[in-house]
Order: sequence, then C-alpha cells, then structure tokens
Amino acid sequence: MAEAVIGTVSDFFAKPMVAGIELQAPLKVGDTIHIKGHTTDIMVVVESMQVNNVSVTEAKTGDAIGIKISDRARKGDTVFVVTS
Repeated sequence: MAEAVIGTVSDFFAKPMVAGIELQAPLKVGDTIHIKGHTTDIMVVVESMQVNNVSVTEAKTGDAIGIKISDRARKGDTVFVVTS
C-alpha cells in the first residue's frame, strides 16, 4: 500500500470525535486515510465529510473539511491517502 500526503490536521473536537483537515489534494467518501503524528497513528475509511457544515461526497484541494475519526488527533498531524 502506498501513501500520499493530502493534508494536515488543523483542529480536533472530542465529542463527537471530529478532525478538521486542511486539504492539499482532493479527497472523496470511501477513501482510506492515515493520520500520523508524534503520538497519533489512525487508519480510517472516510464514511462522511463536511465542508462549511454541509455534507459532501468529494472535497477539493484547499477545502477545510471535517471528518469523524476513531481516536484523538492533534493539530499538525499529517494526513495521508492510502492507495493500493
């Protein structure tokens, strides 16, 4: 599996667990992402995402998105898309 950088975590909300991500590349629902940082290592399939509190199926470069994740992420963590 290959990984390519697609963004950076810009914010984190604990309830519900949501990561705010600044995208450097497009992302769509169904993609698998890997969030990696000093103490973060999360793999998650994007089941839904929002741009400006509106649900979308695709987001483009430069969008600030919010996605639900399974564990704590930290500001500055790197976000990768996993490809086969």
